[in-house]
Formats: sequence, structure tokens, C-alpha cells
Amino acid sequence: MKDSARLALLKRLVRWLVLSELAVRRALGRIRERSHWARLGACRGCGRCCERPSIRVGAFLWLLPRSRRLFVWWQRRINGFELVSADAKTRTLEFRCTHFDSERRVCDSYATRPAMCRDYPRLLFDQAWPELFAECGFRARPRNAEALEAGIEATGLSDEQKAELKRKLRLE
Repeated sequence: MKDSARLALLKRLVRWLVLSELAVRRALGRIRERSHWARLGACRGCGRCCERPSIRVGAFLWLLPRSRRLFVWWQRRINGFELVSADAKTRTLEFRCTHFDSERRVCDSYATRPAMCRDYPRLLFDQAWPELFAECGFRARPRNAEALEAGIEATGLSDEQKAELKRKLRLE
């Protein structure tokens, strides 16, 4: 389902607004050193992030049904995301992307894809412990990895215990 010219133009405008807001948030985050994670690696094109995009929404959107319906309508009409499920515990909406070709593992509207798709997995690094797909070429590494490694080396742990601790803390 390729985007029409009018929809592509609207998506570009919205993308510009979202990316502008995102640039400001990132700049403020760097000033405050908000993210404790560095992104390493590159996209392998596995498409796992495209199969079931999820959006965690704020309490305001979740608690007001009309706002949530409008949000879901926008995601369906503009981004081509069809709602699959909603998790009240985490306030997460899970979608199916109509632009993703699961056989070829590609997006048919890659040039006009939403900002959340363009920015994957950077948004996950705002979380305390980002969880990435096993197939994903990206990985999260603590920004203070060198200090953590030095601390582990200074302990009296065995080499196997040190290696296991480094693996669990994503230091490898």
C-alpha cells in the first residue's frame, strides 16, 4: 500500500515537526546526560522492528478514550499501522504495519516512514534497560562501560565470574 502524493507530503510535514521536537529533546538530553546507553552496531535489515511496531503512550492519552481513538485513527490513516492489541499495564499499543512486506522484509514506503521507524532503536535508550531484538544488529552499551569493567577487574571474582558479569552488564 504505497502512499499517495498528498499523504506523502503530509507525512513529510509531520516528520519535520516530530524530528524538530526530537532534536530539541536530544539536545536537552545531552545537556542533562539523560541516556546511560550508547548505541553500537548497524541495522542488519532483519525487519523485526517493522513486524509489530509498539507505541507506549502517556497517561493522558491512555485515560481519555476519545484521545486514544483519535491517536489510533491517526496511526492507521497516516502511518498505516493497524491496532493489534493494547496492554493496559504498560499503556502500550501494538500495531501491524501495512507497509511492511513480510516476504521480502522491506517497507514499501521507506522514504515516508514515520519518525519512530526512522529513529529505531534510539528511543529505547531512554529506558532503564533497553531490550532489542536478538536479530537486531544494534546493541546497547553502558556509557560508563570502562569504569564498570575496571570495577569488575578490581574484584576477587574468578575469570569465569568476571566474564559472566560483563556479559550480563552488556560490556562485551
